[in-house]
Amino acid sequence: MSKSEVSAKPEHYDVIVKPIITEKATMASEHGAVVFEVSKDSSKPQIKEAVETLFGVKVKAVNTTIIKGKTKRFRGTPGRRSDVKKAYVTLEEGNTIDVSTGL
Repeated sequence: MSKSEVSAKPEHYDVIVKPIITEKATMASEHGAVVFEVSKDSSKPQIKEAVETLFGVKVKAVNTTIIKGKTKRFRGTPGRRSDVKKAYVTLEEGNTIDVSTGL
């Protein structure tokens, strides 16, 4: 076991929901950034700590955005998708995260 696995707390797994793999996120990864869906009540320092401990990398900056849920129709009745918080995590030079593999 590596050092990062030993110090990972259950709260870190609650902060990061899943990685986001879209065309825009792929373009961001070319500049050393990784995009994650995070819990709505998480803060930038919490996101930074969680990414550093879970993946064993150094984080340079964290930018967050809240995506408002769309109104969609399901079987004729209108429904609403839930709001989602995304975090654009910029990594220090030389650090990478391969989001195609699991934790």
